Amino acid sequence: MTGTPRTLAEELRTRTDSGLVGLLRARPDLLNPVPGDVTQLATRAGTRASVVRAVERLDRFVLQTAEALAVAPDPCPYDTLGALMAGDAGDPEVAAELPRAVAELRAQALVWGPDDRLRLVRTARELLSPSATHPSPTGLGPTVAEATAGMSPGRLQEIIAAAGLPTTHDPVTAVAALTGLFSGRSRMAALLDTAPAESVAVLDKLLWGPPYGGVTDRPAPHLQWLLDRGLLIAAGARNVVLPREAALHLRGGRAHHTPEPVPPALAPATERDPQLVDNAAASQAFTALATVEELLKEWDLGGPAVLRAGGMSVRDLKRTAAALDTTEQLAAFWLELAYGAGLIASDGEADERFGATPAAEEWLQLPDHERWAALAAGWLAATRTPGVVGTADAKGRALAALGPHLDRSPAPEVRRRALSLLATLPPGTSVPAAAVRSRLRWERPLRSGAAAGQAPAPAAGRTASAAVVDGATGPAGSAGSAPDPVDDLRSRLAQWTLTEAELLGVTGRGALSAHGRALIDATSHTTADPTPADTGAAATRAAALLAPLLPEPVDHVLLQADLTAVAPGPLHRPLADALGVLADIESKGGATVYRFTPASVRRALDAGRSASELQEFLSTHSRTPVPQPLAYLIDDVARKHGRLRVGAATAYVRCDDDALLSEILADRRAATLRLRRIAPTVLAAQTAPDQLLDGLRAMGYAPAAESAAGDVLIARADTHRTPPRSAPVPVPDGPPSPDPTLLTAAVRAIRAGDLAATAERKPVHTPAPAPGALPRTTSAETLATMQAAVLTHSALWIGYVNADGAASQRVIAPVRVEGGFVTAYDHTSDEVRTYPLHRITGVAELADDSV
Repeated sequence: MTGTPRTLAEELRTRTDSGLVGLLRARPDLLNPVPGDVTQLATRAGTRASVVRAVERLDRFVLQTAEALAVAPDPCPYDTLGALMAGDAGDPEVAAELPRAVAELRAQALVWGPDDRLRLVRTARELLSPSATHPSPTGLGPTVAEATAGMSPGRLQEIIAAAGLPTTHDPVTAVAALTGLFSGRSRMAALLDTAPAESVAVLDKLLWGPPYGGVTDRPAPHLQWLLDRGLLIAAGARNVVLPREAALHLRGGRAHHTPEPVPPALAPATERDPQLVDNAAASQAFTALATVEELLKEWDLGGPAVLRAGGMSVRDLKRTAAALDTTEQLAAFWLELAYGAGLIASDGEADERFGATPAAEEWLQLPDHERWAALAAGWLAATRTPGVVGTADAKGRALAALGPHLDRSPAPEVRRRALSLLATLPPGTSVPAAAVRSRLRWERPLRSGAAAGQAPAPAAGRTASAAVVDGATGPAGSAGSAPDPVDDLRSRLAQWTLTEAELLGVTGRGALSAHGRALIDATSHTTADPTPADTGAAATRAAALLAPLLPEPVDHVLLQADLTAVAPGPLHRPLADALGVLADIESKGGATVYRFTPASVRRALDAGRSASELQEFLSTHSRTPVPQPLAYLIDDVARKHGRLRVGAATAYVRCDDDALLSEILADRRAATLRLRRIAPTVLAAQTAPDQLLDGLRAMGYAPAAESAAGDVLIARADTHRTPPRSAPVPVPDGPPSPDPTLLTAAVRAIRAGDLAATAERKPVHTPAPAPGALPRTTSAETLATMQAAVLTHSALWIGYVNADGAASQRVIAPVRVEGGFVTAYDHTSDEVRTYPLHRITGVAELADDSV
């Protein structure tokens, strides 16, 4: 195609296949479903939903360029756009970056046309242009022509006369004359030189927006001076507006208060020894593993109940935080981290409770670096956001940990972008979190009301009204300035990402570690979103770098005379599990301290271990002799353990020593158990066996539970597991990025469909179909044309209706016609296909050079 394109479709038709691939990759929503031809692609690219999504993903300078085009003449020459972005004084950085911005807008089909006639697509212009319903992000108001629409011809003549212009014969030339006055730099400067100082002050307050202001029924003289000359134009009964052309003159030609062609620098940077950073990150990674293990152990016998609306109650969250010795917000993070890795879930029972999953058992058996890889991969791809726990939802209800409505679809992208920014710094270098948030905000600006089409405009000139009438200071920034980034979801996600990365050991002392860099590098240099397989492979490579930095597990403890044991490092899993039953953890850190108590020893005996087994276990795994107080404690608890037997009647207590039973009956603390003797060695109770066990243990006895056969019941610590559960599936943020195979096939289909829709047809005897309509021929004509095409090896244009009743146009090269079917090479689908002749609505020959 030659000449200047008249539509977006015509320009897309001239693009190379790589150009169309770039468009579809940048805007994957255009692929669902695959457009039938270039016209459909252009139509879909101009829909409001697609344009809004594309505009939201522009960086700040490209978005500012689009905003400038929205207030520029349509079409806009490149030089005019450059003047709007750089102003009369010029800006070398803006001039250097503007070609990139225009190229980006053109690549995403938001701008089309040659450089001397740049056109912003109509939907984007509607979103970004100032109107009566929402302000422009530039802070500019309507043009003179728009502001004076509906004004009486007499009033227009009065304005141009007061402005020193000759009167005209019609409103159109009057508006053109006033526009020319405001656009001319020298003439406009001469007019403003005659303005009262108060009038200029009013213009300064409206200069950067909002451009609306309020006036009284009897404006002050300095306001009337502006109204008489059209520098302020009535926009309602008591509102006025500053015309766009006048504002641009006062701004020195700039559309934006502060163009931002260059992203904010990641500064100030703090350099540290990379090895120290890696060691700090590895230490925190080990702490993260220990915290998740402790959470799983806390829920071994069953976790908290599930609320009716889903999630944990505030009380249970506080209990979990106390058990993990952390804050409630951090406890929510550890809960969601384990949930995202599929280690905890609800059991789905009638009395629904949370608990560890069967996958948790497998996870606990893995080496430390592989366990960390599972947590890191789940965290990086998760859309569930623990940072919002405790905040209110749309209905004012507090969001619960492990509950619904915690998904924030931009979270994975923000995590990857934030960590990728840290990856661009030299190893061991960190920057403040505010610098990372500022850069991310430049790369993905806030969703302004003009761009999203959602935020309602303030009442016209309500802020500026005070500026005009009361003389208060007007706004200094652009009307489109967004709120503080801390209040933005993406900025909060970035802040949470940096905090969580430090907790998980991806970063150390604020700098990205070597294993964190490996986790990100594999997913940050691709245009497509990483697949779960990509993320898992990256996590595996990162874990290999982490493994040498983690402390080696030890197989011994140091027993001390004060009934404690010190683990000089992380213990092997079987040793840690066994010692966790026999003793209570008293303190954590580089060396974990365990304390032996009567209750902990009884717990080990309840789990089926004998006193001799416990003594042998300690002597085998201790580098110091078993202290005498500990040996006495074990023997003393074992001697008492099991003398009392509790079973189910409702419940009973059995003991060969009737004196001991008499002692229990005489004890006032046993009154709540409601015991009575039914035999010399048996007491009956009107309470459940588990409550009876707890009551007797609280009184200082060591009863054992027994079965109906009279055998001692062994209590295991890992009895509660949920049914198999899969990890939560992330909620996608829009359509996924297409893979190269799909992009290639889609472009081929679009080209083929375009060929079928635009190929030149030879004239036929039947009336030519209307544009876009299917060809119509009789069955005999269709058969004869098909047979002739087989002999001449020529291509045909056919109309075809499939079994579902969907009609389409196709270009085919018939190969064989027999049995009511035609076998042909279909240029539209690029394959050989067979079509029933009765489904072909008609056929027409193509011009010789169409294929």
